[in-house]
Amino acid sequence: MENFQQYLDPQTLAKLQGLDFQARLIVEGYVSGLHKSPYHGFSIEFAEHREYVAGDDLRYVDWKVFGKSDRIYLKQYEEETNFACHILLDTSESMRYRSPGAACSKLKYAQYVAAALSYLVLQQQDSVGLATFDKQLTHFIRASSHPSHLKQLCHVMDQSPANGETGLGPIFHDLAERIRKRGLIVILSDLFDDIPSIQLGLKHLRHRRHDVLVLQVVDPAEQDFPFEDPTLFKGLEGLPEQLTDPRALRNAYRREFEGFLQECRRSCHDLHMDYTLLRTDMLLDVALRTFLQGRSRRLRRA
Repeated sequence: MENFQQYLDPQTLAKLQGLDFQARLIVEGYVSGLHKSPYHGFSIEFAEHREYVAGDDLRYVDWKVFGKSDRIYLKQYEEETNFACHILLDTSESMRYRSPGAACSKLKYAQYVAAALSYLVLQQQDSVGLATFDKQLTHFIRASSHPSHLKQLCHVMDQSPANGETGLGPIFHDLAERIRKRGLIVILSDLFDDIPSIQLGLKHLRHRRHDVLVLQVVDPAEQDFPFEDPTLFKGLEGLPEQLTDPRALRNAYRREFEGFLQECRRSCHDLHMDYTLLRTDMLLDVALRTFLQGRSRRLRRA
């Protein structure tokens, strides 16, 4: 089997053109890297049969029915009949950050994940939509299951640079009102905002009975703080520049940042939402496997 590992390195992907092409490489590498996939789509509970249409996935053919009737029917599942996934992509200025040793920015990494998830959902013949935002909603693409929809989503992401301040709480309230149909909400953000405000917005999404996955994207340097020499840190989203001695504040910074991550994780768990921390030095297939396996385990326990 072809080795996809070289394509799953964010640094390699950053050199390739086309998010839709990169999405295929990520998903193919994710699937081919497993002896048995732990995650076979979003469908859970059998609902009914429907007649086969050219292009349908043969994995869902009910061969017992075929043996009795000589006609091909697919098993259709409850989530499959109604399922829609909405990806909420943070494009605020803090997502632009890329430390000197990082392969790509937080935004670019989040785009890789968003494109791969969109491809995966469309492969299952489910619907996927996209919202991009900073403190305002910049794009809102309604969910569709048409295979060509991936190109539109990737085009919108390509045209969405990291600008503006963050306003997660109000955005989540806005989207909770826009996305009426119950579905899966995937949030890709560094969550660099006021935690109580984020909690209220997330609570609104849960009130709408959405299943919410929070994928917090951070740069390795933001968590590890590896700087040694006196450094001028450039402020983002309106904050001023600051010259500091990293060695003098490393321990305090790390404690503060880990506390912030723990608070984000706890907020999600309190609202019964899946939470996964994604560092931009993680291989993309590892990132997919990490949170999809976690979701699969939780659904089995439910």
